[in-house]
Amino acid sequence: MPEFNSSQNLKEILSKFNFQFHKGLGQNFLLDGNIIRKIINSANLSDDDVVIEIGPGAGTLTSVLAKCVRRVIAVELDLRLSPVLKETLAGIDNVDLVFEDALKLDYDKLIDFKCKDLTINSQRTYKLVSNLPYSITTPILTYLLRKKFKFSSLTLMVQREVSSRLIAVPGSRDYGNLSVIVQYYTVPEVLFIVPRAVFYPRPEVESAVVFLVKRQAPPVKVPEEDLFFGLVRGAFGQRRKTILNALSGGNLIPRFNRQQWQEIIQSAGIDPCRRGETLNLKEFSDICCRCWEYKH
Repeated sequence: MPEFNSSQNLKEILSKFNFQFHKGLGQNFLLDGNIIRKIINSANLSDDDVVIEIGPGAGTLTSVLAKCVRRVIAVELDLRLSPVLKETLAGIDNVDLVFEDALKLDYDKLIDFKCKDLTINSQRTYKLVSNLPYSITTPILTYLLRKKFKFSSLTLMVQREVSSRLIAVPGSRDYGNLSVIVQYYTVPEVLFIVPRAVFYPRPEVESAVVFLVKRQAPPVKVPEEDLFFGLVRGAFGQRRKTILNALSGGNLIPRFNRQQWQEIIQSAGIDPCRRGETLNLKEFSDICCRCWEYKH
């Protein structure tokens, strides 16, 4: 298996298969072995773990992951990388390549199907370790968490800007819809910053590795998650508006008029003149509970 210790090595492999980068897919392949080892050490892996990797690229992280765990299931959208991966992962028998759209897969079913021979208990969790394609970071995180797949943890390379949003607190510039989703389902931590120079091609932004541990239960109780996240999305949809204007003008529940929204917000003990980005998870859940009561 080739060693990816320089961009020249990788260029030679990609050139062999006439591979051209697709900018729209956010393809930036990780080269640095030290960074790869730091990512794997951060993921708390054991040799009995099953790991999903989204966007393996040329297999630089994949090949090292495979040495540390029981099985790696690598999900790649770009079929043009098939010959590249088959060469770079040659001789590694515990990696399954799946050429599918990561935003459409049922990961629990995928694990069940790919790991039949491992006698894995149907209730067993698995881990995600990935240098996520930057173009799908927000939608893939939202999809993975809202669908409640059985990931126990997610160790991810993301844009540095996105990492700030994951841990942002109410009232800060970075706090938004993604912050609430991630903090509702996980306990997020930014582990370390990754410079642009360790990728090929070099991206325009710095990256960060984050570690998300799935919560056993959300930190707040809500009667209906779709309603809760609909309220959150509405509150952040127009950040300059008050929570009253954002919700009453958002057509979230068409039969609710402005007066009803004001009563809902006030009954939750919240000033209707506050802006949505100042509300914490508990305050959003309080509005959700009052809204649910009004609906029923």
